[in-house]
Amino acid sequence: MTETLALIPARGGSKGIPRKNIRNFAGYPLIAWSIAAAKQSASVTRVIVSTDDEEIAAVARQFGAETPFLRPAEHAQDATTDLPVFVHALKWLAENENYKPDIVVQLRPTSPIRPRGLVDDAVKILLDHPDADSVRGVVSAGQNPHKMWRLPQGGNGPMQNLLDVEGIAEPYNAPRQILPPVYWQTGHIDAMRAATILNGSMSGKNIYPLVIDPAYTVDIDNLQDWARYEHLVSTGGLDMLWPGRARRSMPKHVQLIVTDFDGVITDNRVWTDENGKETVVASRSDSMRIRELRERGIEVMILSSEPNPVVKARARKMGIEAIHGIDIRGKGEALKNLLAEKKIAAANVVYIGNDLNDLPCFEIAGWTVAVADAYPEVLQAADHVLAKPGGHGAVRELCEMVLKNMDNR
Repeated sequence: MTETLALIPARGGSKGIPRKNIRNFAGYPLIAWSIAAAKQSASVTRVIVSTDDEEIAAVARQFGAETPFLRPAEHAQDATTDLPVFVHALKWLAENENYKPDIVVQLRPTSPIRPRGLVDDAVKILLDHPDADSVRGVVSAGQNPHKMWRLPQGGNGPMQNLLDVEGIAEPYNAPRQILPPVYWQTGHIDAMRAATILNGSMSGKNIYPLVIDPAYTVDIDNLQDWARYEHLVSTGGLDMLWPGRARRSMPKHVQLIVTDFDGVITDNRVWTDENGKETVVASRSDSMRIRELRERGIEVMILSSEPNPVVKARARKMGIEAIHGIDIRGKGEALKNLLAEKKIAAANVVYIGNDLNDLPCFEIAGWTVAVADAYPEVLQAADHVLAKPGGHGAVRELCEMVLKNMDNR
């Protein structure tokens, strides 16, 4: 049997996005996505995270990876390359556990969006080609280097084209279609023979390609990348690996949207005066598209454990029905009773929540949505995570998504 080690590098000293490896990405710590890719592979026999950080190590173990060692500080600097990190791991495992894998798979946390089967495909290519030292994930290059230039020193003088093409005198003037196809390496996956690494290279000489659909191309370097790729996860419709239960698509025929109150319609804060009167904050924009939904046959209503009459008052202002004061432990049962009364199939219901008492409703509704600032357990259980936090237009964002889905049918 081939022994295949998935080794995930995750140092603690990230500068561009502090603590990025355990920062929440679409409901899960960023590192959890790479661990899931390894754990869900039929080829991988062991999953290890190489980190210098105790907190990262604890999160990695929570999601099923091993952390048998902490990486030495000298191998966790800003300028540290991959090779010493991987050599350290292989030598430590050999010396301390007599563990010597045949193949090592690198899964970088900064490329969390991976198609299903990616890891097994890479390992298979390596096993099928005895001459291969490694396999590297690549995508079609967005920019063609045959149309790129070198400038003279100081920029004062004629340019020189970057690459020549045999049989084409001026490749920079040629149609893209007749130029040789070129590929860009991604951070999704590298599969190497352990011997290649121990011989001083992360790739060796014979590097075989694993061509990946460009739709999965993700490399997170800054917070703008983070927000853009979280949106891709939620709306891209990609058949991708998930750390938890695979997320479902929005039902084709939504009949009912049910929303929690505190933390969804409000921002989860409350002001209390000296007489005990409570005041909450909500967004006027949440009401803007509800009439349009109703005209198109979709009902919106509030289901809340909050006993305060402010729920009914806000519901009247929004023009929707509200059921409130429900026992916090019986919210799921209340949703079942509501659907039975209205004769609506759970598969056609969207539920939006933010807190632990919403999870029983998540188990019932056909599509579940969390506001951006929901609790971690809710973010992980949701089919979709909104960009807006509760009380700041989250309900409107959901309404517009449903309307757009209807328009695209």
